[in-house]
Amino acid sequence: MVLGSVAGRQKVNRMTLDSHQPTQPVSEKTSAFRADQWHLKQQRLEFGSLPCLMGIVNVTPDSFSDGGQYVDPAVAVDHALQMADEGAGILDVGGESTRPYATPVSVEEEMRRAIPVIRRLAPKVEIPISIDTSHAEVARAAIEAGAEIINDVTGLTGDPEMLALAVDQQVGVCAMHMQGTPQTMQDNPQYEDVVAEIFEYLGDRKSKLLEAGIQAEKICLDPGIGFGKSHQHNLELLKSCHRFHGLGAPLLVGPSRKGFIAHVLNDRECERTTGTIGVTIGLAMQQIQIIRVHEIAPIKRALTLFAQTGSLAESR
Repeated sequence: MVLGSVAGRQKVNRMTLDSHQPTQPVSEKTSAFRADQWHLKQQRLEFGSLPCLMGIVNVTPDSFSDGGQYVDPAVAVDHALQMADEGAGILDVGGESTRPYATPVSVEEEMRRAIPVIRRLAPKVEIPISIDTSHAEVARAAIEAGAEIINDVTGLTGDPEMLALAVDQQVGVCAMHMQGTPQTMQDNPQYEDVVAEIFEYLGDRKSKLLEAGIQAEKICLDPGIGFGKSHQHNLELLKSCHRFHGLGAPLLVGPSRKGFIAHVLNDRECERTTGTIGVTIGLAMQQIQIIRVHEIAPIKRALTLFAQTGSLAESR
């Protein structure tokens, strides 16, 4: 069913790599709550059993993995278009690094980096664009340029104007968990039960977003891999991501090229694409709806082969 929108129309973007059941189904208790849609400003994403890939477009000089590669708007747009061609379902544009110990930048600088890219990109792609920011002024300019999602590492708590903006603009929002700030989060993260505590936090954030007037179908939640977590915390979360389906919202997970991969492989200098693929397959088995990654083509190929050669194929 196609739903109405503020503009009187709404695109439906169906992320259905494969419609079969996952190789290792999540429990009936959690899968019963698994969200199958995410409503944005103009579009509606519909999720199949395999994840939608969110392509990372970092227009920063200092991001942890690809800093400096796409600071030229023309290069960033070309990179984003390539990811769209390769099968990305969302493009996430960010103008401020949130890696551990990153130096904050001004709102003006963040806008100077990100907004020209979104403005050039929006007329050229049909898939939705997300703005990765915790500043309402940046988010507003991005929405005006064509973004449909606010992806906020502070869970929409970092700027007191962000909630009202999201309600007014009727965009999709993704609220992430982070212990501390990018400048402090990796000093010594502590939890008694990392999965239970983050589940409680995200449930509370969802309630607060609803109370503020954001519609339930517009909310996505992210446990925040690498944001105030040790390597062991990250691994515990990744093994238990299926539990977060119980929150009744689409889940976004961002494991791409992160330090826990090198830790598991005991090689700080290893290339991390293959490790990211392995984690992505694990998340696909848990029916996670969205995975945020730096590379689309190899991960899309891996998911396609996973769908065809695992027990997914046996259920036909």
